[in-house]
Order: sequence, then structure tokens, then C-alpha cells
Amino acid sequence: MVPGRLLLVGEGNFSFAASLIDALDPRVSVTATGFQHRADLEGDSVALENLQRLRERGIEVRFGVDCTQLAHALQADDRDFDRIYFNFPHCGRKAGVAKNRELLAKFFQSCADVLAKEGEVHVSLCRGQGGTPADKPQREWHNSWQVVAMAALGGFILSDVCPFSCEAVPGYKCTGYRSQDRPFHIEGALTHIFTQSLPFESSQPRKFRVRLEDQWFYFTEPEALSGKLNRRFLEAPSCHPVRTINEKLIAELECTLPKSPVRDGCKAAQEEICEQVKLGLRPSLLVHVEAVIHSPDFLPGSLHILSGPVFRKCHILPFMMPAFHETLFILGFNKDMKESCLPSLLDHLKDALGNLLTQTLQEGSSLSTSVEFVLQPNGKDYIIHAKSLNFGPDCTENLIVGSIVTSTIVKHKLQCFVFVSINLDLLVMLAYDISDWRILWTFDNRFLKRFAAGKIEHFESYSLYPPHYVHDVSFWLDEKKAFDELEFHTVARAVSQDTIVSVQFLDRFQHPETRQVSLCYRLTYRACDKALTPQLVAAMQFQFRREIQRQLHVSPR
Repeated sequence: MVPGRLLLVGEGNFSFAASLIDALDPRVSVTATGFQHRADLEGDSVALENLQRLRERGIEVRFGVDCTQLAHALQADDRDFDRIYFNFPHCGRKAGVAKNRELLAKFFQSCADVLAKEGEVHVSLCRGQGGTPADKPQREWHNSWQVVAMAALGGFILSDVCPFSCEAVPGYKCTGYRSQDRPFHIEGALTHIFTQSLPFESSQPRKFRVRLEDQWFYFTEPEALSGKLNRRFLEAPSCHPVRTINEKLIAELECTLPKSPVRDGCKAAQEEICEQVKLGLRPSLLVHVEAVIHSPDFLPGSLHILSGPVFRKCHILPFMMPAFHETLFILGFNKDMKESCLPSLLDHLKDALGNLLTQTLQEGSSLSTSVEFVLQPNGKDYIIHAKSLNFGPDCTENLIVGSIVTSTIVKHKLQCFVFVSINLDLLVMLAYDISDWRILWTFDNRFLKRFAAGKIEHFESYSLYPPHYVHDVSFWLDEKKAFDELEFHTVARAVSQDTIVSVQFLDRFQHPETRQVSLCYRLTYRACDKALTPQLVAAMQFQFRREIQRQLHVSPR
């Protein structure tokens, strides 16, 4: 899409603006600004020539514009720029990294006042300054400008990085601060493209009302599951990748076995819930097996399918999720046919999963994805392992993407059953090369825009190299109450709005005199789709200390 309005910030001799206008669509409006005043450029022949070119093209030029106070220089009706460019910002002279970080932070906060809703901020930095893995070589974090963290202070996330191309602006001559210092060395320079992220909002649990048959049930969304109930990713007209994967997996298996007549897979669940009187969040669709098998329209030999979200309390781990989408395949057949039907079903299932997981691998790629059925000690059931080398060091072991239960868990004289449970979210991560499960639940519309309906393609994230923040917490245990580490993780997940990605046990200490025991943990915060700032993390950490004291009856040290 052609941007409508461009704002150029920090122009020295205005050579970037003069070169850029030749390559722009005539419909694009450009405002070029510089920190220096007009009188400061009188002795600079290059600057005067560039200004003459800009005037001839009708380009608006403004002098004495402070990049950290853009709203002051622009009237309210002269904002909403589609792109803001800032090439090689610098405080001048021998300013250290701390001063330049401060400049960037204030610049990004200023951009938030004048940028259009879906606008971009382009910041070009010399090699190594940004402090991201895109820099080759990458500087140590403390010695860089920490551009992603500074952008977060203005509510921005890094969405793309590309080499700074002098060829694209052939007349551009980079100058130093106030055109007095030596020009910057721009070999290996990078342009960082930032976009605005959704804001962190106060976590207010939502209240739900559900009608099952003739009864109404009311419940409050658990804080640890905020934003994960009633998302309807599997329903039409959703184009969410979990729906795409689900439909493709079902289509693959329908080729091998006849599908059962169309039925409402949730109806059995509703009837079961009504009998239980109270409403609960299901940990698996397997809880509905009895209701499905004993329903009048259950046909032996046909494939019956249930799909839906499930929930669980779990530790905070890279591939462990408190909410995910499950598909359950149910097949019933006569006991004398088990030996012939089961191997065929397993072969087709393995082929179907393998086909889904290899669609994004490039031809000739050294990376691979494997699927393996691991027989369990009872000699009847299987765990489905899948591994992708795309995920790197965070995924050193096989992921458990599902299970196959062949043991008779439903009493029936003439039939035996096979239940295949698939974690669709993990399958999506492997198929689309998505390394963070939390992005599947984002409210940012840019996530779904990355996918074409019905296609499995490599996912390109719109939030690159998010910074992480580490905090430790230590506390005395209550001698009268057992410490529940799972609940500790649950509180961490709720208070941090799912931004805590790692909980590491550091130390256990027992006081030599009182014999009281204390524990110490290290928490790592990182957001996958939002601008996370040190100030917000500090507030979350403070709230976390209060909540574990209140809920777990510990005493923070």
C-alpha cells in the first residue's frame, strides 16, 4: 500500500529528502524536518542546493524541529503520518550509549502522538548499535542502544529489519550531528521498522452466561485464562490456523474411514454438564467419550469427531499451555476386527500428520519434522511425538502432540474403541513454524492477516526480538501450609498477563535458628506481541509479590 504522508526527522543537509522524492509516488505528501534552524545552514552549499530542489517540488520543510517534541512542532490537524523516518540519530560529539538510548526513547514516545494508527517508524542505525540479533556482529546488550526496549517505551514493537540501502537514495550523504562531526560509517547499517502494538490493559476477568438446554449457568473467567474463553477459533467464518489445521487433518482421515452422520458434538457435552449441575472447564474432550458412544446415532465403523478448546493448570514452560484446541477422533469396531483395523488407522494417521508438518519445509532443506508413535508400558496405548528442528534450542525434545488410547475404557461386550486426541495448537506451531504458543491467542489483527485461508505457510512474526527482563523473588514458607508450586506458576501467569515465560528455581534456604524455610525463584518476562517496558514489568513483579503472599500464604523476603 502506498503511504499517504511521510515525515522525515533529523535531516542534516536534507540530502535524504532530496534523494527520496525522486523515487516516491507523486501522490505521497512529504514533510522534511531538521533540528537546525535555517540560518545555521547558510554556509552549507549542499544543504542549500537540496533545499532548493525540495522547494521546486513543493515539499514542506520545517526547521528547528525537536524529534523528541514532534507534537509541539505539528498542529493537531497536521499529524497522522503513515511513516516517520529517522536516519542515524545521535546526540552528538562523544555521547555515550545511555544518552543515545534516552534520545531514542523520547523520540518513540513523541512518534506516538503524530503517527497514524497503522503507521510505521523507520529508524536506521549503524552496525551494532541496535543490539538485536539482526546486527552482524551483535554487540553485548549493555553496550548497545537497545532500540527495541527504547521503542517499547513509546508503545512500539520491531516488525521488520532490513539493510540500509544507499542505492535506493543515490544522492544521500550522511552527516554528523549539526553537520559538524565526521559522517557516520554506514556500512552494515540496518533500518529498523517499528509499528504500534496493542496496549496492555488492566486484567478484568470477564463474566460469562451460558445456556444449556433450559438452564442458565454463570461463571467468571479465571484470571490465568484471561482472553482465552469464547474465542471461537474453530467456528466458521474463522480463518485462524487452528481451524485450517483441524479441517485438513479431518479431511486426511476421512479418506480412510467413513465419517459419521453430521451431529452436534457439543450436544453430548451439554447433556452431561446438565447432569453434573455445576459448570466446569474441561481438561480434555475425552470426558465426553461415554456420552458420544452411548448416543443413538453412534455408528460402529465410522469416524466420530469432536473439536473444541480445553483447559488445564500447568507449569510455565515453552511448549506447555493452559488453554489449547483439541480434536478427538473416536472409532468403534467389532473386537474381531481390531487386529486388521488398528494398524491401518495408525499408518494413515502418521501419514496425515507427516503431510501437515512438512508443507512449509523448503525443497532441499536440511531441517526436518518427524512423527513417531511411542508405545506405552501397558502395551496398548501410544503417545504421539513430533519434533521440528525449526524451533532451535528451545525445542530439544520431542513435543507430545497427541495420544492414542486403544485400551477398553468403555464397557461394551461386542465392541472395542480407539480414541485419538490431537493438540491442534502444537500442531499449528510445528506446521506454521510458530515458536511461541501465546501468539495464537493474540487480539492483534495482524496475526490473522499473515495467513491465507486454507493454506499452510511459514509464519512471519510482526514482533521481532522482544526484550526480556529478569526478576528474582524469595519468600518464607508458612510452616502450617504446604507450598503448591503449580499454584505459584498459576499466580505468575495471571498477574503477568502471560508475559512470564520462565520460572526457574534457584535456591532453598533453611534458617539455622528458626528452621524456617525460604525459596528463591527467577522469573523471566517477555511479551510475544506487545511492547513490554521495564516499568510495567516492575509493577507486575510488585503485584506478584503481593498475590503470592495473599493466595499462597508466604512471606516475601
